[in-house]
Amino acid sequence: MSKIKVVHYINQFFAGIGGEEFADHKPEIKDGVVGPGMAFAASFGESAEIVSTIICGDSYFNENLEQAKKTILDMLKDIKPDIFIAGPAFNAGRYGVACGTICDAVKQELQIPVLTGMYEENPGAEMFKDKLYIIATKDSAAGMRSAVPPMATLALKLAKGEKIGASKEEGYMPGLTRVNFFEEQRGSKRAVDMLLSKMAGKPFVTEYPMPDFDRVEPNHAIKDMKSVTLAIVTSGGIVPKGNPDRIESSSASKFGEYDITGVDNLTADTFETAHGGYDPVYANTDADRVLPVDVLRDFEREGIIGKLHNKYYATVGNGTSTKNSKNYAAEIAQRLKNDNVQAVILTST
Repeated sequence: MSKIKVVHYINQFFAGIGGEEFADHKPEIKDGVVGPGMAFAASFGESAEIVSTIICGDSYFNENLEQAKKTILDMLKDIKPDIFIAGPAFNAGRYGVACGTICDAVKQELQIPVLTGMYEENPGAEMFKDKLYIIATKDSAAGMRSAVPPMATLALKLAKGEKIGASKEEGYMPGLTRVNFFEEQRGSKRAVDMLLSKMAGKPFVTEYPMPDFDRVEPNHAIKDMKSVTLAIVTSGGIVPKGNPDRIESSSASKFGEYDITGVDNLTADTFETAHGGYDPVYANTDADRVLPVDVLRDFEREGIIGKLHNKYYATVGNGTSTKNSKNYAAEIAQRLKNDNVQAVILTST
């Protein structure tokens, strides 16, 4: 019996090429196993073989989406694998989005079984868990040892066309499919047992987990705007021309702090958007449409606000993980407090 043919997709970091400075690496294909493919090969044993590894930089993939997909799909057409595996990406946002995007393209256009793995808060998981089998992993590459075995097991079942069990049995994220099964106890008894456990302060597991919404209580209204220093913070990606901090167009790994002392208008010659999730034409023509410096300068002169803070903060919200967003918010808030800013306008796209 011939081995199952596997093609493995990884980014520039896991391929050993380099980190962020090599994120523009164009798609390339290598024979056999590279990097984490060794762990998969060990888990597969004699059942499957990684015949090729496709490598692509995270920035290149996300900033050249259609070309990257076309190139990789063309590579796969020649190989005709039995299954395509991407990652695992853990909590690397751009990597996760790339894994999900290319798996979805392979599944839809080539009808080849696909599988990827990532942390539950990875933006790629939110985007694709209702379309793909995604094995839930830990948040860093330190979880590689625990991530690979369930991925390898599910990959073999997918490649063989075997029946796939429920998410809690197979380890993939719920959302893609529902599987009917018979419980030993009737629903009324299970519900009462859960209620009694809850009332007694004992642990219990709900059969219908609810999303955990992070709610923030609004602050008190500002009574007198004429005396405040007001700042602008944006997730719309408005940056000085040339994007000096190289903020990524998707799954941003940083934010920027920019001085607007003496700036009354964000012109096409001086500012632009780094955002990859909306049509940039109007923002590049007049960045004030996303970051309203011109209007706030008018308010400043008219005495409607005390003054506009001399610095603004920007990042890209497109695909950026909740964890990173919270970290950016905490750092930006502390800097604003240190500068005695009393009010902030948050702008998006």
